[in-house]
Amino acid sequence: MRNKSIIYIPLLFLWIFLFYYKEASTNFIVYNWMNLPYESNLSNTVWFFITTLQKIFLLLILVIFLAGIIRSYFSPEKTRKLLEGKSMFAGNVLASLLGIVTPFCSCSAIPLFLGFVEAGIPIGITFSFLIAAPMINEVAVIMLFSLFGWEVGVIYIVTGLLIAIASGWIIGRLKLEKWLQDWVLNLKYGESTVNNSNLNINDRILAGKIAVKEIIVKIWPYVILGIAVGALVHGYVPNDYLATLINKSTWYSVPLAVAIGIPLYTCSPGAVPVAYALIEKGVPLGTALAFMMSVIGISLPELIILKKVLKLPFIFTFIAILATGIIIVGYLLNFLF
Repeated sequence: MRNKSIIYIPLLFLWIFLFYYKEASTNFIVYNWMNLPYESNLSNTVWFFITTLQKIFLLLILVIFLAGIIRSYFSPEKTRKLLEGKSMFAGNVLASLLGIVTPFCSCSAIPLFLGFVEAGIPIGITFSFLIAAPMINEVAVIMLFSLFGWEVGVIYIVTGLLIAIASGWIIGRLKLEKWLQDWVLNLKYGESTVNNSNLNINDRILAGKIAVKEIIVKIWPYVILGIAVGALVHGYVPNDYLATLINKSTWYSVPLAVAIGIPLYTCSPGAVPVAYALIEKGVPLGTALAFMMSVIGISLPELIILKKVLKLPFIFTFIAILATGIIIVGYLLNFLF
């Protein structure tokens, strides 16, 4: 059989070109084609929306495609066998560590989360991954070390890892599978009808292509809505206003910072400079890092996307558990520093 995979090589170069020039193309659209003024609220909002839209959908396509190919080598049954004998806590630790080395925003980590569910991995372990993947990655770590110093960088990594492990473990103990959306339950318990060992490279690439089509069709409206919410807040809520609200070392400053962070959206590399700016304006370290964690880990855009795979009781439980962990970490860091 002729190898059809070669036709994807030009598509890969096209993906690289689009991703590399996403900001340049956005500049052309916003400032040349739309002729919006520089540094206005409207132009900042539109610029953020278009850039983030390109970034997330390009990442979604690549991640889902690669995940589809990888899953073609491992049936759900085989994955379940690999996990046999491992304790829930050990699974939470492994999933959190995997999340640390997975440099994806929360929105693009969701396809991998679905892959975990399909493979029959316990829901608590999947959430340890989903929490750790956007909150901690090597780009954010490098920025934290360069802006804050190695002490704060290590503290953030350790506390973020502990939050992901503990939150996933608690979610697993609560047995929340009944609050997955019906289509996810069907995905989870569906049996594989394909003999994975007999697939050739063309079949595996086709599996990746099918995965892209199926998942993008299900989640694209939620992704666009989530980005739009983040763009509006990004363009019209100034950093000075946030610093004014959460710059006092009062008992409610940490919960308030977490509550303010939930409607916002950015990946961890984008959140690090914001947290740095807040600290420069007098916001305590624990409060600023709690704000940063809430922006990344439980942002409204992510919750909107999660609504496609989780029912509301699950989402509210997820928010309560993760927010509580972040608030505890914020108070602890304010006490120690």
